[in-house]
Formats: sequence, C-alpha cells, structure tokens
Amino acid sequence: MRIKDTLNLGKTNFPMRGNLPKMEPEWQKDWEENDIYQRRQKLNAGLPTFILHDGPPFANGNIHMGHAMNKISKDIVLRSKSMNGYRAPFVPGWDTHGLPIEQQLAKKGIHHKEMNIVEYRQMCRDFALGEIDKQRTDFKRLGVAADWDNPYITLQPEYEEQEIKVFAKMVERGLIYRGQKPVYWSPSSESTLAEAEVEYHDIKSPSLYVAFPVKDGKGVLDEDTLLAIWTTTPWTLPANEAVCVNPRFDYSVVLAPDGKKYVVAKERIEYLAEAFGWSEWEVLQDIKGQDLEYVVAKHPFYDRDSLVILGDHVTLDDGTGLVHTAPGLGNDDFNVGIKYNLDVLSPVDNQGRLTAEAPGFEGIFYDDANKMVTDLLQEKGLLLKLDFFTHSYPHDWRTKKPVIYRSTPQWFASIDPIRADILQQIKHVEFDPAWGQGRLYNMIKDRGDWVISRQRVWGVPLPIFYAENGEPIMTAETINHVAELFGKYGSDIWFEKSAKELLPDGFTHEGSPNGKFTKETDIMDVWFDSGSSHQAVLAARPELTFPADLYLEGSDQYRGWFNSSLITAVSVTGQAPYKKILSQGFTLDAKGHKMSKSLGNVIVPSDIERQFGAEIIRLWVASVDTSSDVPVSVDAFKQTSETYRKIRNTLRFMLANTADYDPKIDQIAYNDLGTVDQFIVVKLNKLIAKVLKAYDDFDFAEVSKVITSFIANEMSAFYLDFAKDILYIDAADALRRRQMQTVIYDVAVALTKLLTPILPHTMEQIWQELKEPEDYVQLAQMPKAQELVTSADILADWHEFMNFRDHVLKSLEAAREQKLIGKSMEAAVTIYPSQQLRQLLNKLNANVGQLLIVSQFEIVDQPLTDADQYDEVQIQVTPATGQVCARCRMIKADVGVDEQLPMMCQRCATIVRQNFPQVLAEGLEK
Repeated sequence: MRIKDTLNLGKTNFPMRGNLPKMEPEWQKDWEENDIYQRRQKLNAGLPTFILHDGPPFANGNIHMGHAMNKISKDIVLRSKSMNGYRAPFVPGWDTHGLPIEQQLAKKGIHHKEMNIVEYRQMCRDFALGEIDKQRTDFKRLGVAADWDNPYITLQPEYEEQEIKVFAKMVERGLIYRGQKPVYWSPSSESTLAEAEVEYHDIKSPSLYVAFPVKDGKGVLDEDTLLAIWTTTPWTLPANEAVCVNPRFDYSVVLAPDGKKYVVAKERIEYLAEAFGWSEWEVLQDIKGQDLEYVVAKHPFYDRDSLVILGDHVTLDDGTGLVHTAPGLGNDDFNVGIKYNLDVLSPVDNQGRLTAEAPGFEGIFYDDANKMVTDLLQEKGLLLKLDFFTHSYPHDWRTKKPVIYRSTPQWFASIDPIRADILQQIKHVEFDPAWGQGRLYNMIKDRGDWVISRQRVWGVPLPIFYAENGEPIMTAETINHVAELFGKYGSDIWFEKSAKELLPDGFTHEGSPNGKFTKETDIMDVWFDSGSSHQAVLAARPELTFPADLYLEGSDQYRGWFNSSLITAVSVTGQAPYKKILSQGFTLDAKGHKMSKSLGNVIVPSDIERQFGAEIIRLWVASVDTSSDVPVSVDAFKQTSETYRKIRNTLRFMLANTADYDPKIDQIAYNDLGTVDQFIVVKLNKLIAKVLKAYDDFDFAEVSKVITSFIANEMSAFYLDFAKDILYIDAADALRRRQMQTVIYDVAVALTKLLTPILPHTMEQIWQELKEPEDYVQLAQMPKAQELVTSADILADWHEFMNFRDHVLKSLEAAREQKLIGKSMEAAVTIYPSQQLRQLLNKLNANVGQLLIVSQFEIVDQPLTDADQYDEVQIQVTPATGQVCARCRMIKADVGVDEQLPMMCQRCATIVRQNFPQVLAEGLEK
C-alpha cells in the first residue's frame, strides 16, 4: 500500500477546464429538452410577480455586444428574481417595421414603387422573421432564459390590433390631429423622422452674412439702411418671409467704411467689425429691438417683402442678432411666423430638391443650392461675408445622411393637453441612475408635438379615412373596426381592400354624399409601434401585468422607447407603463470610440463565444459598471476568463473535498463547529445578505465583486488553504474533517445558487456534483441569510486574529527573502503576544500553527530577542527542527517515534494505525 492511499485526496467528475465553447450548447440543449424555463414558471405560480418588459430590438442583423450586455443584464435580473420568491416570466420582443428593412430589400434590388404593395410587404415580413430567427439563436446562445417560442413581435396581427386601439383612445381624447409644421425630414429616406431617429455628427457648413435692404423703415430706420442677417443654410433663403429680432436687445445703425448703414445687435458690433474687416465704423443710432417690429425689408433676390418681427429665440451667441426666418423650414421660424400670420413656404420636395416655389433653383438638391444662392447674393452685392465652419448637425440614424426641417402635412400626437399628467407620472417612477428622472422630465417638458406619420410602406397603416370633401374620418366606430380587421387578418388588409370595404357595413358620412371614401397612405411611426407594447403585451398577455416593474434599456431610450411608451401609456391609461427605469451606457472599443464596422473595431459576441464561451461574456457584463459607457476589448475578456478560472477551480476543490460527505448523515450543527468554521459560516451569511441586496438593487458589479472577493480571500487564501491539513490528513470520518466538510459543502451550495443568475452553465454543471434535491440549480431557491446569535463576537474575534495572521505572513515572507525558509511549512513560529492577544488565542481554541500552515508554533512568556516587532506581538521565524513527515509533509520532532511507521509523525502514525490496520502487516511504499 502506498502512503498516497492513506490520504483523503479529493476526487470529482467536475473537470478543471470548462471547455465552454463546446459544452455550453450541449447544456442549453439539455435545458430546452427538459423545459427548464417553463418548469421554473410553474414552480413560481402564485408567487408575487416581477415583470421586466423587454424593449424590442430591431430585427435586422446578428446581435452586437450592446445587445448582449442588455439581454444578459435582463437575464440576470429575472433569474435572480425567479430564485428569490418571485414569478418573473420573460417575454422577449422584436421591433419589425420601418425603413431599415426597406433599405435591406433595396440593396437586393427590391423597391416598393416597382411592385404590388402587398407582395412587397410580404417580402418585408419574411425578411423580418428571418432576422428574428437569427437574433433569437444569438440570444439563446448567451444562455438567456425566456419564452423564446412565444415572443411578441410588432408585425403580429394581435399586436397590430392593440396598437390601433391605443391610437383609437388617443383620438377619443382629441390628441391626434393633422397639421403642417416643420418636422425632421430625411431626403435620403424620403420620410419624416422622430426625434429618437436623429443622431448628431459634425459637418462643414457655410457661414453667410447677408444684407436685406430696408423698404419701409416705419419712421424708425431710413430706407437706405440694410439689415445684416446671418445664416448657415443659404438654401433656405428662397423661403424667407421675415427677419426676426429680440425685443429685449439693443440694436445699432452702424456706418461702415463702404459708406453703407447696417443694423446689427449692439453687443455684436466689435465682433462683426473684425469679421467684415471694418477698419473703423460709426454708430449713428441705437434702437430697442421692440421698436423695429413691422419694419419692412426687401427679399435679397425676389420681388417680395420680408417683415421684421420679434422673437425670444434670437440670441447673441453668434451671428448679428437678426435672424433670417423661413416658417416652412425651421421650428422656431414656424412658431414665430404663426404669431405674425406669415406664409408657410416650403419649397423642397421629398428627395430634398427645391421646387418651383423657389424660382431659379427648381430641381436643385438643397445642399447644391447653397453655392448657387451665395453666387446670386454676390452678384446682387448683398453678400457681406462667406466663411465655413464645422459643427454638430442632425442626421438620419439609419442612412447617416443629413436631415432638414421641412414643413409638410403630417399627423401629430398632441403633447400639451397631457404634458402635466406625464410630468406628474415621471415623479412616481424610480430611476437608476437617478439622473435619468431629470433627463426624461426635461425632455417631456420641452418636447413639441409628436409627428406620428411616415411616408413609407412597411408599417402599420394609420387607420384614417377621408370623405369626398377631404374631411378626415376618425371615429371610435371606424378605428376599432379596423383594429378588429387587423387582429383577424393582419394590417395587409388595408392595402388589399378598398376604403369602402374597410369601413363598417352601411357606414355613411355627410361629407361623402355619393358614398365614396379614400384612405390614408401614410404608416405609423415605428416608435408608436413599440411605444404601444404596454397594451399590446403587458396588458394583453395573461402571464404579464401592467405596469411593468422594470424597463431596462440603453440610455438612448430616454428619447426613444422610454419616451414614446410613457406618452401613449399616460394617454390611454393615465399612468406610466413602468415603475422603474434602469438605463445602461453604450459599448465602446478599448479607446472609447463607438464600435463601427467601417472603423473595423467591432467585437461581436459570437467571436467571444468561440474563443472563450458565453459564460465569460456573462461574467464580464456582471463585473463592469453598465450605468455608463463600457469599453470592450479582447483583453477585457481575457482578464474575465482569469477570474472565471479562479471561481471554477476553487469550487472544483470544494467539490472534490466533499465528495465523500453526505449532508443528510455527516452534517455538523453550527454550535458543534470549531470557531474558525463558525467564522466562515458567519462570513457566508453576511455574503448572502450582501449579494441578495445587490441583486435587488440590480448592482451586478457588486454581486460579482463580493463573491469573487469571498472566494479569493476567505476561502482560497485562508480557509481552504489550511483545510488541506485536515481534509487530506485526518481520518475520513474524523469530527474535525466533517466539521470542515460541513462548512465547505454549505459554502459550495450557497455560492452555486448565488452565481447561477450570472454563470448558469457552470453552476448547473457544479450542481450535478452536489447532493441537493433539485435536479437543476435553476429550479432551486436562493439561500437565505441567517443572523446567528454569536455573529458579532465571532467577527470581532476573527478580525483580530486575521490582523495577527497578517503580521505572521509578513514575517514569514521576510524569512523567505532571507533564505531561512522556503514554504511556510518549513517554519517554526514563536510569538510573545500582548495579554489581549494571548487571551484571544486561548479563546479561539484552535490549532494556531495549523491555521498559519507552519510546522511548529509556540507562545512564550518572555520577550524575544531578534524578533519582528508589532503593536500587539513579537514574532520570530526560524527553520523548523525535526524531519519531514512523509504523509503530512510537516517538519516534526516526533517523526519516527512509531517504529513500525518510521517515516511518519506521531499524528499520522496514529491515524494510519486506526484506519488502515492492514498497513502494519503489508508495509507502506512512498
């Protein structure tokens, strides 16, 4: 028999290497075959609900790292809730309508203008469903548990029906109207855009100063005076109707070196003199802005007047203090123009080309018109200065091309009547981070009416009819009838049937004496689609509830889904659709740049899964601060895989050394444990409490931090380190060994449960090696923290001991550097403690030398010479005397005392005699 055979060397089927890329799909297949998600839902039936409503990603392309971070975060939330006493189903969703899908078909040469609309929409639907399948596969590969077979999809007939019913309720409240005002218009998409569909990029624009001759000074200005205006959009000058000044500002008539008189804001004179190259000038007259009202100027190149009007939006930040005003091409311009009954001229078509309403520029793309307008002004002698500057400008978030303000007839949702109600609801919502409340509040406070119509084909039609006299028909009867048709047949029926066939049987209207009707051709803004999900999903599906407990999305959704959902929900229910908003930052590359295929800095989840495994992505998500932007790099995943390895190997050690432990038979009661065991139990319960609170706070980084710290410090570097001398050496059923196994097993069970929301694949594999009743850890409950009576005293005592241990470790390291010892087991430690420390060590009733992993330990009554001095203790480290025991590897003076087992110390010899009597007869081999 070999000495090795007398040791309790732990064994486990749990492999050291995870081989995650290969094994994860196998585990996921097993979960699916055994219906783990639905079994969890059945287990939790009747429990309090926690509903996280999934914001629908757009069905276009494989998922990126931002998608992964978002879905994993949601999965962690719902797994932790499900294991902690809540019924927490997860219904995933997809947004499927809108321009991006039309663009994808256009890349394939498929255009709606060249084919039957219904056939085209069917192609869009097929494309969207194919993209959903790709993304669903991607999300499942991340280990996300959800009702994947029954998602909500915005193209589903039942969804479209509920969306139209939301629209109907908003119509009933008088919130939907048709109007003409400037909206974001994308020439590249040929459609209006919502604020959430606009992003900002730097562009180079002209900086143009133009003179408007005064035609009628109204006794305030001479007719030979010129109004100096500034614009960065020369192409809008053909639509000029007015010049706007601020009533509160002071203006001056300035005589310039060229002998001409210019009106500019008084505060801007010195800046403009330098810009125009005036060597000297003279102020002839000062005028209050309010006194310039109704002065009439001449349009610089058309035979029409330009009225001077007043507006508070005029600033002194740049320009001249006089603003060129085109009500059809700017929001502020439109609002101030309404007050003065100005024409709303919008001489630009869907493709961004100027129309016949801009004589001389018809058919010219607006950006190309900038130079033509500038040349014309130069020719007329009214161009004061041309320069260029780079600034941030709105772009279409899909095509990445600039957008313009353009006045067109559109359908709007009115915000003013419900603004106060929305703002009041925001006050009742909890936000994480807290600044989110102010951000959303200010957005709603300042936002204009919502343009909900889009000039596209792939989407939910606006359920509006028109009488022969052009009057829109929007009644509860007609809209709800359309909703029912959509629910039964899908919204394609709008394009398949005539207006008459879509109206209720026998419908009449006084505006159509001949019984003829037409129907709206615009579709609904996609933000109205997804913004209706609180009714189409939360209120409609029996397993869900309205309002949701949580919306968790990227911070861009303050102006997107958070915003549109809030407006529609307050409109139709009077309350916010969510109790709490948790927002996350964006994923960036290692240098802090936004990830982009064109930049070549994209890291996709599938690449990381193939190299490291989905568990590493999950652990990474749980370890970073997602409340702000998160840099992503392969190095970050390498570091995370190191953390994972430490977690895995420590738990593997714990499994191996409790393989022969049966919790039903071998468990030792808390009061019968050693004090160091009790210390770990107390620390474990503190850990459980911290982790459960962190899960409740959605602070996954805290969960990850405190668990990895506990594993590394309390367990790996302390308890499990000295435990080897007991677990390996003591008799298999020795009390001390069973005491430690009790603690290690309980810690392993608790850690496995606590880590399951983050690392479900690995923890499920560990669970199969434990002796717990549930066949899957995903079906277990979270551990509960126990407040033990002796907790405070134990923590205080062992905190003091750990300080003492730190001193010993420092002295051992010094001895190692001096080549006195190698490993700590080669050391003899002698201490002269303070009375307080002496009492503590007696009180702990522990084998201190064993705790310190040294061969010999002695407490002396007299001060030591040549010892390390610490506040509470003198410590002397010397080489241990004696021989190395062949079994426990400690250096002992009593090695060889037992003549039949001469290579062993007395402790090991006794254990072998009692537990392996055959050894005495057969002998031992090393």
